[in-house]
Parts: sequence; C-alpha cells; structure tokens
Amino acid sequence: MKIIKIQTQILQTPLKTPFKTALRTVTHLQDLIVTIQTQNGLIGYGEGAPTPVITGETLQSIQGAIQTMEKLLLHHSLDEFNHLLQLIHQSMVDNSTAKAMLEMALYDLRAQSFQRPLYQLLGGSKTHFTTDITISLNSIETMIADAQKAIDQGYTILKIKVGTTIQEDYDRIHAIATHFPTIQLRIDANQAWSPKESVRLLQRLEQHDIIPQLIEQPIKAHDFRGMKYIKERTLTPLLADESVFSPQQSIQLLELGACDLINIKLAKCGGITPALQIADIAQLYGVECMMGCMLEGPIAINAALHVVSARSETITLLDLDAVALLQYNPLQGGATFKESHIQLNNTRGLGVEKIC
Repeated sequence: MKIIKIQTQILQTPLKTPFKTALRTVTHLQDLIVTIQTQNGLIGYGEGAPTPVITGETLQSIQGAIQTMEKLLLHHSLDEFNHLLQLIHQSMVDNSTAKAMLEMALYDLRAQSFQRPLYQLLGGSKTHFTTDITISLNSIETMIADAQKAIDQGYTILKIKVGTTIQEDYDRIHAIATHFPTIQLRIDANQAWSPKESVRLLQRLEQHDIIPQLIEQPIKAHDFRGMKYIKERTLTPLLADESVFSPQQSIQLLELGACDLINIKLAKCGGITPALQIADIAQLYGVECMMGCMLEGPIAINAALHVVSARSETITLLDLDAVALLQYNPLQGGATFKESHIQLNNTRGLGVEKIC
C-alpha cells in the first residue's frame, strides 16, 4: 500500500462563546486537516490547530512543514510504518503540530489496513470517558454563570482559566470554589504567575480548605526549578503542561521531582508515538497523566481518545472538551460526544466518515 497523495484543507467552525485564557482569545476553531491516501483507496486523517503562543506554529507554517515532509513520505509503503514515523520526526526540529497531524493520519491508515479501531491496535479496550470543561477567563460573575451552565449540562469537573493579577485570580478561585463546593476544580494559569506568587496564592487557598484537584502550569515553561519550588511548598497537585513537549523533558521534570502530574497533548509532543512514550515514562515514575488538547477539532480529539484507551491506567484525567465548545460537530463518524461523556465506536481506524 503505497502513499500516493497528501493533501491539506482548512476547517473553520464557530465556538459557542469566546475561549479566553491568559495567553489568547479565540472565537472560531481554525484547524488544518491533512489526508494521506494510499494506492488501494484508503484515506487517513489528521488534524491540528495553530497555537503560536504555545507551539510557535501558525496555519502557514504548519502547511509549509507538511509540504516539506510530504516529499519524504510519498511513494513509500505503509508497510514501512516505523520508518515513516522516523522520517517525520527526523525531517526537521520542532513543528510538533505538523508532525502530530501526519502521525495521526498514518496511524489511522495502519488501523484501517488491519480493519481494527486504532485503540485496539494500540492494545486498549476502554471506550467510555469523562472530560472536564473549560471556564474561560472573565469577570467573577460571568465565570460563575458559565460554571452553573456547565453543571446544569452534567459536568462535574471544571477547568478554571486564570492569569491576571494574583489578587484577582485568588478572588476568582475562592468565589467559584465557595459557590460550587461539591464540584472538582482544576486551575490553569497558563504560565501567568511567578513561583513565589504561585506558592502565596495556593497556600492562601489551602488555609481556607480550598485545594483544587490540580494547578496547571502556573509559571514559565522553562522554569523547572520553579516548578519544584512550588511542588515542595504546596498541597495542590502540580500539573506540568507547557514544560513537557517531549519524552526527554518528561524525564528531566520527573527526575527533578518538579511535578505531580503530566499533561500530554498530541500537538505539543509531536503525535501518537511520543505521547505513548511519555505515558510509559510517567508510569515508570508512578506519575499519572492528563490528556489535553489545543482547542482542536474532533479528528484530533478522536486520536487523543484512542491513545487514552491504550494507556488508561496512566492517563487517568481528561481535558478533551474542545468539541463541546463548538457550535456544531463538523465530523461524521468517530466518537460520540455528549457533553462530559464521550464514547469511542468500533469502526476501523479513527472512524472518520466525512467532514461537513
């Protein structure tokens, strides 16, 4: 089964409400979809979202990277699967989203060729999942209203975006935690605080018996020792996100004892292969992982779910709410999304049927 064609197309879908963090505000999903076609007619799908403030990639740079890698992959057989993966990762440094997209499409093709769902090919069996939902950074009143709406829709875990001033962020978290005492809260500061600010805020919350399920990447990604400083002085579990782009970085963080949890994102680490490697490394250190996303569409979320199924003992937390944030699901086939509940189906590969 030789690869005969690689194509890309832009997918745009409006969000229900603007997605606001300390780093950006997004009103529309704007993704790039890649398809890889083999000579026997199989088509594999991949997807990625430009996130320049995190991965450094734009829509144009992702397209350019895929065009470069396309020349390396064309006319190779799918039977050379491991070699194809090596070609992708050795072709250029960084460009993790572009690499992840091509990996998704190749894994989709491989599973299709075996007439199996991808999660089964990867050794997984879990098909039912529960995700949190993100509450965007806004005024306290707006965030409480958004949280109530999410709870009314059945969500029991809320991911609260913060990242303005320490006092404002404390007030946000305290108000939401007090208003919804039975709801699990995850806090994401998107690198907005310093190590000392993080400790001061978290200790203040903890003194009032407010201990979130986790605090995600409160400080700059490169500051591993700052992460360790926070972990050693607070009770709230510390989740490393932007600090972990690669399996190598996960080893560095875990060896340093600088986090309690690791957030895996396909677009951040470069695809399914490194995501599985990070999960396996975390398991060796006895550390659980979250599977997150970059506000991608349903193809990328489907791929992430198959990885979760394959490593469900280690990837125990899900932040895969991107499809729930869309006004409509532009994909036919794949997983079934019902607010916080997601179910994989048993169609071959990723199960993609059609992009609407």
